[in-house]
Amino acid sequence: MGKYFLKLPKMGESIAEATLVKWLKKEGDQIEIDESVVEIATDKVDSDIPSEVKGVLKEKKFSENDVIKVGEIIGVIETENNDIIEVEEEIVDISKNKIKEEEPIVDIPFLKSELDLKTPIEENKTDQFKNNADKKFLSPLVKNIIKKENINPEELEKITGTGKNGRVTKKDILSHLDARKSVSSQDINIHNDVVLGTQDKIIEMSRMTKLTAANMISSKQTSAHVQSFVEADVTDLWNWREKEKTPYQIREGEKLTFTPLFITALIKAIKDFPLLNSSVDGDKIIQKKSINISMATALNDGSLIVPVIQNADHLNLVGLSKAVNDLAFRSRNQSLKPEEVQGGTFTITNVGNFGSLMGTPIINQPQVGIVAVGAIRKVPSVIETPKGDFIGIRRKVMLSHTYDHRIINGAMGGNFVKKMADYLDQWDENLII
Repeated sequence: MGKYFLKLPKMGESIAEATLVKWLKKEGDQIEIDESVVEIATDKVDSDIPSEVKGVLKEKKFSENDVIKVGEIIGVIETENNDIIEVEEEIVDISKNKIKEEEPIVDIPFLKSELDLKTPIEENKTDQFKNNADKKFLSPLVKNIIKKENINPEELEKITGTGKNGRVTKKDILSHLDARKSVSSQDINIHNDVVLGTQDKIIEMSRMTKLTAANMISSKQTSAHVQSFVEADVTDLWNWREKEKTPYQIREGEKLTFTPLFITALIKAIKDFPLLNSSVDGDKIIQKKSINISMATALNDGSLIVPVIQNADHLNLVGLSKAVNDLAFRSRNQSLKPEEVQGGTFTITNVGNFGSLMGTPIINQPQVGIVAVGAIRKVPSVIETPKGDFIGIRRKVMLSHTYDHRIINGAMGGNFVKKMADYLDQWDENLII
C-alpha cells in the first residue's frame, strides 16, 4: 500500500493559514479522485480540498477548528500502489504563472494633524500588543475577535491554547469570552439594554457574518470615512441598454446588466483620479498600477462576499459582463477560489438592487474608496433648451462615494464621483472600453 499526503495548498500570497471547519470524510472512508475530503476557511473565503488519488482516509492530522499553515499535512490517504505521493502546492496558486508588477510607492507627507490621530498612549498599547502577539501564533480570525472584544495583552496571556503547539484557537477565545461574560454578567447587563422576552429568538451569527462584522468595525477604526453624493442622469444609458440587451444576449450569450455599465464609468473616473486606486501603509501611499474592481455581492443567506475583477481596465464591455455574471453566480454557489476575493483596489456596490435610493458604504480595507449605486428612478426634471426650460421625465440614479479622508480630500472625493456621473450622463457607446 502507498501513501498520499494531503497538504494545505497555497491560496494566494497573503494567506498563510486556514481553519479546518469540517471533515467531509471519516477515517476508513473510501475516497474517489477529485472528491472533497475536508472543508477549510480563511478570513477571505471558504473552500473544499479534494483528493487527487483514489484510496482510503487512513489518518487525520488535525481536528475541526484547528489552524493549519500552508504546506502542512492535513491527512494521509492510503492508496493501492506502493508510491508515496505528496500533493503539490500549486492547486490554487496562480501567482507562479504571473509576472509580478512593481507597484509605485508615492511618498506623500501627511498633515501634522492627520499624523497625530493616535495619542502616545494608544501607540504604546499597539506596540505592547504586537510584542505580546509575537509570543503566540494567532490566526487572522482570532486576531479579529481579540480586537473586536478588546482583549488586552495581559488577558491574552492568561488564555491557555488548546491548538497545535499551544496555539490559541477561535474556540479558546470564545470559551474565554463566555467565562468572562458569566463572571461579569451583572456589569454587562448594566451596559446592555437588550432584554429577552418569552417569544424572542436567539440566532447565532454565521462565520461569514462574524468576519464581515469584524472587518467593518476594523475599517471604521482605520479610515476617516467621508461621503460625497451626486445624481446622474442615465436616461440615454437606459434607452441604449433597452435597445441592445436582447441582441447582445443573442450575440454574446450573456445578460447585459447595469453593473458592467456602471463599472465602465467607474474605471474611466479612476483613470482620471488615480490616487483613488491606492492603499495606505503607515505614512506611505501605495498607488496601484492595476485597476482591480471589487464587486460586493449579496448571498442567499443574507451574508456578503466581495469577489474581484482582476485588471478590469483591460476588459471591454463583453469581458466585464462575463466577469460580473460569472463571479456573481459562483459567489452565490460558494464556488469561488480564495484568490478571487483578493487584490481589489476599489469597490463598487449596487444598493439599488434592493430598492435603496442611496447608501453610505464602509470602505473595503485596505482600499481608500467605495462607490454605492442607488436605484434608477423616473423623476420629473428641469430640461434646459435654447427656447427655454421645461419639465420632462428622466431616469436618474444617486451615486454615493465613501473615501478615506486621510489621503482623499473633499474636492477630490467629490470631483471623482462627479466625473463618474458625467460619464453616465454623456453615455456614448463608441467610448465603451
